[in-house]
Amino acid sequence: MRPVNLIPPEQRHGRRASMRTGALPYVLMGALVAVLAGVALLVTTNNQISERKTEVAQLKREDATATAQAARLASYVQFQTLHEQRVATIASLADSRFDWERVMRELALILPGDVWLNNLNASASSGGAATEVSGGALRAGIAGPALAISGCATGQEAVAGFVTALKDIDGVTRVGVESSSLPELENGSVSSGGGEEGGGECQTRDFIAEFKMTVAFDAAPVPAVEAEGEIPGAVPEGAEQTTTESESETAGTESETAGTESETETEPAAGG
Repeated sequence: MRPVNLIPPEQRHGRRASMRTGALPYVLMGALVAVLAGVALLVTTNNQISERKTEVAQLKREDATATAQAARLASYVQFQTLHEQRVATIASLADSRFDWERVMRELALILPGDVWLNNLNASASSGGAATEVSGGALRAGIAGPALAISGCATGQEAVAGFVTALKDIDGVTRVGVESSSLPELENGSVSSGGGEEGGGECQTRDFIAEFKMTVAFDAAPVPAVEAEGEIPGAVPEGAEQTTTESESETAGTESETAGTESETETEPAAGG
C-alpha cells in the first residue's frame, strides 16, 4: 500500500524546515571559545613572565654573590700578579748579570810584564752613558758587555802579545785595537801627546807604544735597559736593590781600576 501523510502541510517539519533560533547560538559559542583561548594565552604569558622574573632575580643574586667573592679574592689575584712580575724581573736580572769580578781576576793573571794600563772602563751594554764613559767608536758597536782599555807597552810586539793574551780570558769573543802608536820625536826627544786622557803620560821612551783597544763579550746576555726617566712600577723594591748592586759593582770596578792605575804608574818609573 502507498503510505499517506495525514499531517496537515502547515504543520509538517522536515529537513528543509528553517531554524527556529537562527545563527545567534553559534555566534555566542564562537565568542566563548575566543574568550577561553584569550584567557588561556594570557595565563600562559603571565606564567612565562613570572618565570623570567624569577630567573632574573636568581641571576642577580648569583651575580651579587660572585661579585662579593671576587672582591674578597682580589687581594690574592694582585699578590699572584706581583709574584709573577717579581719572578720575571729576578730571572731577567739573573740572566743578564755579568761576572766582572772573574774578568778582572783573569785580566790580572794574563797581564804581561811589559804592558801597563792607564785607563780601564767596564760597561754591561752600549747605552749612551756607558759609551760616553768607555769612549771609543768600537765600544758603540758592541751591544753586550765590553772592556775599553788604554795603556802603554814596550813596543808594538808587546801590544800584539797583549791582544793575544786578552783572548785567553773566558768569554772574550774578539779584541779590537782602535789605535797603537809610537811617540813622535822632536829634536831627538820624545814629545808628549798630552791632549787626551792619559795620552802620552806613559810614553817616556821612544820605543813605548800607546794603545787603545776594546775587548768584547758578545756571547754574554745583554741586560734589559730601562727607558730614561722610566721607573719600573711592578717591583720598586727590586729596582732599588738592583741599583744598589750595580752601584756596588761599579764601585768595586773603579777601586780595582784605581789599584791597577797605581800599579801601572810605578812600572814605567821602575822600567826607566
